[in-house]
Amino acid sequence: MGIIASILIWRSFMKTKAIAALLVTATALSTFPLTASADWRSDLPVFRIGLLGGENEADRLRNNDCLRVALEERLGVPVEMFPAPDYAGVMQGLLAGQLDYAALGASAYAGIYLQDANAVEPIFVSAEADGSTGYIAPMYVRADSDIHSLEDMEGHSLAYADPNSTSGYIVPRFELRRAGIVEEDFFSRTGFGGGHEQAVIAVLQGQYDAGVTWASGQGDPAEGYTRGNLRRMIDNGLLDMSDLRIIWESPIIPNGPVVIRQALPQEVKDIVSDYLANQLETDAQCYYDISFGEGQGWVSVDHDFFEGIVEMRREELAGSR
Repeated sequence: MGIIASILIWRSFMKTKAIAALLVTATALSTFPLTASADWRSDLPVFRIGLLGGENEADRLRNNDCLRVALEERLGVPVEMFPAPDYAGVMQGLLAGQLDYAALGASAYAGIYLQDANAVEPIFVSAEADGSTGYIAPMYVRADSDIHSLEDMEGHSLAYADPNSTSGYIVPRFELRRAGIVEEDFFSRTGFGGGHEQAVIAVLQGQYDAGVTWASGQGDPAEGYTRGNLRRMIDNGLLDMSDLRIIWESPIIPNGPVVIRQALPQEVKDIVSDYLANQLETDAQCYYDISFGEGQGWVSVDHDFFEGIVEMRREELAGSR
C-alpha cells in the first residue's frame, strides 16, 4: 500500500472515530478535577500512537496495548493505535499532525527532521542492559548457508529491511561503502524485505541469502541478543536462532527515539514523559513489551543525540538525487 493510500485510510478511520471519541472523552473528563489544566482535552479528543511497520500487525497491537491503557488512564482521553504498513506511514502521519506519538528509529526521526524540524521532538531512548544507549545492525544468513563472513557475501543477495530504517538500511549501506564495497558489483542483488521481521522470514525461506536487522548488541547472539527484532521474533514464537547465523555486526548506532508532536500542550508532554521516565519501576512488563526486550529504562535525549544520523541521512538523500 502506498503512503498516500495509507494516509487516506487513516483520515477516513479517524473521521469515523471522531464522534465516538468525543463521547468517550466527555465520560473520562467527568473523573478529572475541573481545572484550567483540563481545557486542552476539549482540543485533543484522542491521543494517537503510530506503530512502525516491521512486525506483524497483531503482535504490534498486542505488545503496545499496555502503553495505550497506561496513557489513556493518565491523559483522561481515549488513546488509539495506528499500525502502519511501513516506516514511511508513521513518518507521514507525524509530519501531517495526524499522529501524536511514536517510537522511531534514528533514521526515521532524521527523515522527519529534515522535512520539518518543528514536527516532533525526541524525548527518550531506551537504555540497553548495560546502561548504554546504542545498538547494532547485525547481518544474518541461514545457519545451513556456506556464508560465514561479509567477504563470503560476494555474489549473493542481501535483503534490507526498510528504506527509512537506520539499522536495516542507512547504516549498513554507509558501512559497506566505507569498506570499499560497491553494492552493484559485490552483491548479486539487493532489495527490501518489507520490514525487519519480514526480511528475516524472506531469508529463512530462501528468497535472499542474507539480511540486516537491529539488535542490542548485548547478550548472546545465538539467543537473539537481549533486545531487538530477533529477540522479539523469538518471544513471539516466530524464530529459532539455531536457524540463523550472524556473520557481521555494525559499529554502535544511537538508539532510536520516542517522539512526541511538538505542537501538543506542554501538560500532555509532561504526562507522557513522567510515565515513561518511571515505567521500568512501575510497569516493567510494559517496558519490556514496547522496547523489544531487556534494558535499564528510558533515558532523556534531545535532537543533539541524533546529529550524526541526521548528517548520514542528509548524505544519503544527496546521493540519491
